[in-house]
Amino acid sequence: MRDTLDIIREAKAASAAVAALTEQEKNAALEAMADSLVACEKEILAANGADLAAAEGVIAPVMMDRLRLTPERIAGMAKGVRDLIPLPDPTGKVLDEYRREDGLLIRRVSVSMGVIGIIYESRPNVTSDAAALTLKSGSACVLRGGKEAFRSAYAIVLALREGLKKVGLPEGVISLVEDTTRASAKVMMEAEGLIDLLIPRGGKGLIRACVEGAKVPCIQTGTGICHVYAHASCDREMALKILYNAKTSRPSVCNACESFLVDAAAARELLPLVYEALVKERLARGEAPVELRADPRAKKILGDLPYVIPAGEEDFDTEFLDYKLAVSVVDTVDDAVKHIQSHSTGHSEAIIARDEAAQRVFVAGVDSAAVYVNASTRFTDGGEFGLGCEMGISTQKLHARGPMGLRELTTYKYVVTGNGHVR
Repeated sequence: MRDTLDIIREAKAASAAVAALTEQEKNAALEAMADSLVACEKEILAANGADLAAAEGVIAPVMMDRLRLTPERIAGMAKGVRDLIPLPDPTGKVLDEYRREDGLLIRRVSVSMGVIGIIYESRPNVTSDAAALTLKSGSACVLRGGKEAFRSAYAIVLALREGLKKVGLPEGVISLVEDTTRASAKVMMEAEGLIDLLIPRGGKGLIRACVEGAKVPCIQTGTGICHVYAHASCDREMALKILYNAKTSRPSVCNACESFLVDAAAARELLPLVYEALVKERLARGEAPVELRADPRAKKILGDLPYVIPAGEEDFDTEFLDYKLAVSVVDTVDDAVKHIQSHSTGHSEAIIARDEAAQRVFVAGVDSAAVYVNASTRFTDGGEFGLGCEMGISTQKLHARGPMGLRELTTYKYVVTGNGHVR
């Protein structure tokens, strides 16, 4: 097992090579990386099969789904890499330019970060997404995945490095930490002068550990306690469609809905329909029902139906990542906004409403990275936003917020041109 600090130093040495690439050279590397992912499908699936076998009975079924790779998902990973090719190079752009009274020309120019470290959990596709994004943004990456997905991530990195070789780039442009203990994460957090930006992707514990323990600059990618709010004016069919998608299409991801709020004026009609869609119909199809954690007002309407239980103290502050949904009845859009302000992690929230005044109150009052009107929270994703694949969802306000694409992985420097100027 290679020493983590040696791996980081190798990435630092390789960062100069990727920073010097032209846009055409970056795109050629991405194409080679995508081709190599497809060519190495057999090896990647074999490694993933070993990870799945080791995780069986150890992690929850929804987390197994996050871990599982298929030929279709590998093809999707390759497509995510290729989707970055037509996007403009984010480096070398003049962001601002002005001339001072003394004649000095001052330009602010976008540049690469250098070395970006990513600590993530059991999602193998993050490996290729992160590697592709960092390369296109002109940086080297140091990846540190979870132990459950290590074999898969290692096979993916080997495939990506085959692509790098074909275009003459050093392997250190894409590095994978081999130590999956907490010790390696600590090394990355403290690699001052070597890692220029650290990005954690995972649960609350991982993110907190990085934000509190990092000595290098760290982006806070938040957990997703996302809300869907049905206003009294909502189209009932639309509300059910959006809630169903937001909760069940992939409950183990951070943009899935964890809390449903409904106006009292619509609750008696809408909540039984929600139960029908999320519980009864799913059971009839042999699918996992959604357990409804209902506050007292919602529980009174739903009664003692199966899979409806009283909400506990922590349910509205929990990212379930499972077929569980906290449900609350509110009186007004202002009450919904107050509830979200109290319980949201600042990720994604949605209002379903015909009333434009209610929409405006919600959009103005909710301070999350993504706010939706009549659309599912599941769209909070770099690909869905047209950014290509994403590095993560930032829930902080500096220096990036929301889905992190290419521009969010760059910084800038001032280029000042004079004519013998002295001060």
